[in-house]
Amino acid sequence: MTKTVLITGVGGGIGHATMLHFAQKGWRVIGVDRSTLSVVEGMNGFPENAHFIQADISHPESANQIFEQARALSPTLDALVNNAAVQIAKPLVETTVEEWDAVMASNLRSAFLFVKLAHPLLKAADGGAIVNVSSVHAVQTSANIAAYAASKGGLLALTRAMAIEFAPDNIRVNAILPGAVDTPMLRAGLNRGHVGHGTMQDRLDNLARKTVNGRVGQPAEIAHAIYFLADNEQSSFMTGQAMIVDGGATARLSTE
Repeated sequence: MTKTVLITGVGGGIGHATMLHFAQKGWRVIGVDRSTLSVVEGMNGFPENAHFIQADISHPESANQIFEQARALSPTLDALVNNAAVQIAKPLVETTVEEWDAVMASNLRSAFLFVKLAHPLLKAADGGAIVNVSSVHAVQTSANIAAYAASKGGLLALTRAMAIEFAPDNIRVNAILPGAVDTPMLRAGLNRGHVGHGTMQDRLDNLARKTVNGRVGQPAEIAHAIYFLADNEQSSFMTGQAMIVDGGATARLSTE
């Protein structure tokens, strides 16, 4: 029987790679993004066995509309991947209330709303998995990215709470915490100057040197880890956990 997954943020690096990976594994994918289908297709294509829903998940009313369409496509869900996010890169004292609220709406409130709506569909599938895409900024962060870090820290705490509440329904909930992954969001964030200036390649190279592996990650590598957490055959005894995938960056003392 074909499994179904709903993935948000399929127009971005990690979300798009995750959509492609699940589709390659034979899953029916429901992909959500605020970009148009033509923009999403322009990245690396759009799978034939996938369905696209254009919506801005920062708006509460969008969640209900998305799940109305999802239920029409499938009465059950085997997995939900809360991946979509926005990032504000500026000093905390310069961050406006509107910017703070926009980050929380996209990165944290959307996960709360989507999980509430996905719960009966996951339960109807005799249990399933939720993967929340948090960030290493939930556990270690840097200057001028406070709103994003707070939202990802909240998502990590929410993951643990969900795992406890949903365990009786055989629904596993885990978070993945990517480190430096070459995505449009990462490149935009490098304008903060925390890894030096110069060309974008100079900044990427400086960032790569801060990892144990000596390189920046690729979206497909995170997609494989997300699939592991979503697949009940591979990670059936994991719930309420935070999987860090960061090239070893958080393993090294910052003083060395």
